[in-house]
Amino acid sequence: MPTDGFASRLRAGEPLLGAWSSIGHPVVAEVLAGSGLDFVVADGEHSENTIGDLAAAIRAVDAADTDTVPLVRASGADRAEIRRLLDLGPQGLVIPQIESAAEARAAVEATQYPPEGVRGVAGGRASGYGSDLEGYVETANREVATILQVETGGAIDEIDSIAATEGLDALFIGPADLSARLGAFGSFDDPDVRDAIDATVAAARAAAVPIGTLATTPENVGTRFDDWDMDFLVLGTDVGYLREGLARFQANAPSSE
Repeated sequence: MPTDGFASRLRAGEPLLGAWSSIGHPVVAEVLAGSGLDFVVADGEHSENTIGDLAAAIRAVDAADTDTVPLVRASGADRAEIRRLLDLGPQGLVIPQIESAAEARAAVEATQYPPEGVRGVAGGRASGYGSDLEGYVETANREVATILQVETGGAIDEIDSIAATEGLDALFIGPADLSARLGAFGSFDDPDVRDAIDATVAAARAAAVPIGTLATTPENVGTRFDDWDMDFLVLGTDVGYLREGLARFQANAPSSE
């Protein structure tokens, strides 16, 4: 599949903006892509999405008449699942729940074709169903982004080694899980949570790896870039957009009381 240089832009530290999509319908992914974002992440971890739903979301983003690219979040670091998701043709894969440097190395290796990794070779959608298999195998390791989520105490304990993982393109802080693991769910200004965020940013800077996170409200978009020192950002979720959009209409409607 053709690439627009998303992985290169990510590695260069461009302030890329995206959206998170967990609603399992391609119309949602297509509408999000039509808004002119840099990327849309189709969620395969915290959603009802099947692999077919994720494939449809990827196609919907690709079909939108914009430069937005599709990414997918896997449900975990399972090698077989990573292989299947990459064959669908996303331009990046987000892998959650990394607990250690060893898990980070194994996850990255699963996204890379030999000799750098252990990804299996097959003629799926990513290679035009085999019509460009040789070319895809030659370029995929550098043109498909591998992003590891930092959201556990184990990851924080080994964050310097994780950030230095060969073949890693970016880190992504999962704020909800990270704060929950540290006993301060949703309290992103808690000292332990902030220390973990600062340590992750410092490790990313030392390894020259870009780092991003999720802005959970419109109000904290600026603080995520400025205060947390992020390089790229997910601007909320599709479910959140629905809830907040409806709430604004309800606030202007006559009360039924």
